[in-house]
Amino acid sequence: MKRILIAAAALALTFGASAQKSIVKVPCNADKTIKSWNNKRAPHSNEETKDEWRDKRGNFKNTSQTVFYLYKADKRCATGQGVIILPGGGYGSVCIEREGFYLAEYLQSIGITAMVVKYRLPNNGHKEVPLEDVQEAMRYMRKHGKRWGVDATKVGVAGSSAGGHLAAYTCNFTEEGQKPAFAILFYPVIDSDLAVTHKGSIIRLLGKDATQELREKYALHKCVTTTTPPTIILLSQNDGTVRPINSQLYYDALKQNGVKTEMHTFESGGHGWVGRKNFRHEKEWKQVLEKWLKELNEQK
Repeated sequence: MKRILIAAAALALTFGASAQKSIVKVPCNADKTIKSWNNKRAPHSNEETKDEWRDKRGNFKNTSQTVFYLYKADKRCATGQGVIILPGGGYGSVCIEREGFYLAEYLQSIGITAMVVKYRLPNNGHKEVPLEDVQEAMRYMRKHGKRWGVDATKVGVAGSSAGGHLAAYTCNFTEEGQKPAFAILFYPVIDSDLAVTHKGSIIRLLGKDATQELREKYALHKCVTTTTPPTIILLSQNDGTVRPINSQLYYDALKQNGVKTEMHTFESGGHGWVGRKNFRHEKEWKQVLEKWLKELNEQK
């Protein structure tokens, strides 16, 4: 009887995995939707067996299919820069509306081609999975970007909150010669000390049983080197979700290693303000970001 129950459980698990559904098409103004790899074709799987779904705010859950949403800059004003956008969500969801599509439309409007990534979530410990999704997105834009007016040497990353962690993670864990050209970090998770960081993000990325030694490895301010890409950091001083010390630690590490960097701290706004209609500093963050990107582009 016991053998029968075990066999039945295994069959149910197999059936559940094979019946898993992923969401590709969503309402957005993207010029192109690119279905990339999934758990079967990617180098690693996050072992997610549940169907993908979207909550009331449009955030993705249980992601297993990587998808790129492309926003092409008008060729008449294209700067040649491209940005891979990584929405936040605490590594438990992908907040693709405001921190993805909104940001992409803004960058598109100032001549920058953007690609929003619906990345596969780490599903409690599969830390390599979201990283390889970002690296695949960079390869894709570098390979095909010429037709959209993108210079392959000018492809950067942008991320918000846990997406900011993923962007900085990519900047420091990608091999030399393949790193992003620059990074834009909005109120990023950086430290892995559970007393300082956004606890849920680090637990979901590294697993609830991660050792102190493993967490230390993913304290991103300790991973910065002289080859970490130029980075701009934007945050609010009253952020109660991801403490500002995260940004400060990363900024200090960048400065100590001679990396071109700026940090802009707004007096109010809390957390998650990209695309928020009532964010009083929206005009300011856009101005400083556009100026920084322009200056960076002129130096190339």
